[in-house]
Amino acid sequence: MIARYFQLKERGTTPLREVQAGLTTFAAMAYILAVNPSILATTGMDKGALVTVTAITAAVATLLMAFFTNYPIAMAPGMGINAFFAFTICLGKGVPWHEALGMVAINGIIFLGLSVTGVREKIMAAIPLPLKIAVTCGVGMFIAFIGLKNAGVIVANPATFVGPGDFTAGAPCLCLAGIVLTAVLVARRVPGAIILGILAITIAGVFVGNGAGGKITELPSAFVSLPYSPAPIFLKLTFGFMTSLPRFMAAVPLIFTLLLVDMFDNIGTLIGVTKRAGLLDADGRLPKAGRALLADSIATILSALCGTSTVVSYIESASGVAAGGRTGLTTVTTAMLMLAALFLTPLILAIPFAATGPALVLVGVFMMQSVVEIDMTEFHSAAPAVLTIFAIPLTFSIAQGIGIGLIATALIALGLGRRRDLPPMGYAVAAMFFLSFFKIWPFR
Repeated sequence: MIARYFQLKERGTTPLREVQAGLTTFAAMAYILAVNPSILATTGMDKGALVTVTAITAAVATLLMAFFTNYPIAMAPGMGINAFFAFTICLGKGVPWHEALGMVAINGIIFLGLSVTGVREKIMAAIPLPLKIAVTCGVGMFIAFIGLKNAGVIVANPATFVGPGDFTAGAPCLCLAGIVLTAVLVARRVPGAIILGILAITIAGVFVGNGAGGKITELPSAFVSLPYSPAPIFLKLTFGFMTSLPRFMAAVPLIFTLLLVDMFDNIGTLIGVTKRAGLLDADGRLPKAGRALLADSIATILSALCGTSTVVSYIESASGVAAGGRTGLTTVTTAMLMLAALFLTPLILAIPFAATGPALVLVGVFMMQSVVEIDMTEFHSAAPAVLTIFAIPLTFSIAQGIGIGLIATALIALGLGRRRDLPPMGYAVAAMFFLSFFKIWPFR
């Protein structure tokens, strides 16, 4: 029954492979259970409640995506958006977190309207195929960069912006060893190669010091704990910014920024992950794109009601795809593990960045393989594609990378007199990004 519902045979996969892929996706994104609460707690929100809400919203949103679309795409509170919520809206603009959640809810309602009317799907279809391939590659570079950064292989450098870390330190050394080990397992076509690499480095971390007197993998004092109550933040959103025109006008650019980043982070992730999974059609279009965007819209509203920043599609889903995941059964597994994490949080959080880093790097390699599908002899389409590939990791934003690529595509098409290379919706979105980049009202 499960095999028929999720169309496992049609997608060329098996239940065991889907479960392994779900485990891999969960291992790659489990860090959000610790990172999201630590960021949002700076606004005054209850950290314990945030752990519970992060797991619940991730699980419910992921199940929505699985049953709406049958795609192997997991969802959780988005990195980057949570920082914008905490440090720009709340701490920078002085907006109470209750009202910031209200802004997230308005953002979700607008999303829902755009999804139901098909506008978001038209925006997605307006991105040219070479740019969609470039997004896949750019997301791959982004994922690999995140993995190397989190493990300390790449660090900040005041002279060169980034530089190599201390390869003699425990975490970078284990990460590099994990990359080689996982690459060998993948090359030998060992089933579950990525999750095996994560487990091997996690175990090795028990015996390797972190330079501060502890170990890379710190074993918890207890493997099981009861979940915290979500009551301090659940259904606490307010809409005080709508009580007067000046306050509403001040809120408009913040809501618009949430809308812009959320929309294109999700579109970029959907394109990147489904392209890698072989789910795009011959024209580069995503079947059931409307359903995917509808699930995302509902998840955004859900996140505001529960008490966290916007829930988005996770680029770490690509790790599950690389492990063989092709259907919603992959993400059902991930969702169940998110709920189990409510009781196993100490054990799950023991997985170090040094163990998940190699998985993200190898996923990046897989996704970069699509670059050969870009015709580099056609400079008018190759140039925007390459700019997109570079811009996504260098701006640390999928949305900004897509914006740069679309603007370049539009300007080159107009400059060459090839106006029909981009549909009208593509020019509209490129103009929107242009205004955003140059901080023209209402983006200020």
